[in-house]
Amino acid sequence: MQRRRVGSSGLEVSRIGLGTMTWGDTDAGTDVEGATAQLTSFVDAGGTLVETADGYGDGAAQQVLGEVMAASVPRDYLVLAGRGTLPGGPLGDGAARGALLAGLDATLKRLGTDHLDLWQLPGFDATVPLEETLSAVQVAVMSGRARYAGMVAPRGWQLATVAERGRALGAVTVPVSAQVEYSLLSRHAETELLPAATHHGVGLLAWAPLGRGVLTGKYADGIPADSRAASPAHAPYVEARRNERSARIVQAVLTAADGLGTSPLAVALSWVRDRPGVAAAVVGARDAAQLTASMATESVTLPAEIRAALDDVSLPT
Repeated sequence: MQRRRVGSSGLEVSRIGLGTMTWGDTDAGTDVEGATAQLTSFVDAGGTLVETADGYGDGAAQQVLGEVMAASVPRDYLVLAGRGTLPGGPLGDGAARGALLAGLDATLKRLGTDHLDLWQLPGFDATVPLEETLSAVQVAVMSGRARYAGMVAPRGWQLATVAERGRALGAVTVPVSAQVEYSLLSRHAETELLPAATHHGVGLLAWAPLGRGVLTGKYADGIPADSRAASPAHAPYVEARRNERSARIVQAVLTAADGLGTSPLAVALSWVRDRPGVAAAVVGARDAAQLTASMATESVTLPAEIRAALDDVSLPT
């Protein structure tokens, strides 16, 4: 699997990343055995980037990931990208320094590691002085608990503000990544965030690149009983993306896949993976077989005319 630099930083990641949102989830989630199969096949294929968050199952996903690393996959094989979604507590909440560092320490404990390769701040908190938030990043990097810092779903002006303020405090506080939903169904990042990221040398980590599975075409005729959308926890995310516009985009993906002799998954994932500014597309999988299908897109590159047609049909309204 090819690797890319994240923005203008020295950090390298596989251009397909593995998401762990459903690991440890008791509702149609992935248990330790299934997670082991996924992570092992991912690493065997050359994958390095693994994304996790303390909000995934209230820490359950990180607990599972930590168990798998301890038993089956050496920590040094991975680039761990963690993000915080810490609730309020005695040290504050949101982007308060105490809350951020406490959340980071709890994440490291669950994972059984002494550092994250990429620590992504949970959004932009206007109730806490930005200098305080950035000082937490400075402490985390200087203490070795994090190697690089990034942001989760910022607006363009927020990313630009953090980048400019960070440079004034020192290079270690400047974000190198922005994790955001990005797919043929969701291109809002192109309006404001992507230009800001490009200007400041920030790489995008695109999550939900398959439009929550809608772009694979499996929901065209309803909800399969064995799909995530069949579970109450995940159904709302899928239903929000099933509409008249998405139906046109899905049909275009199916047509392109048929013409290229490949899968709709490969078409949709390749489109995101190779968009300007994208460092990696982060995929989630129900099982190892589903993950293998995503990794098989490594050999797929869309012809210019196919890419242009998909660009046109998916233009945001």
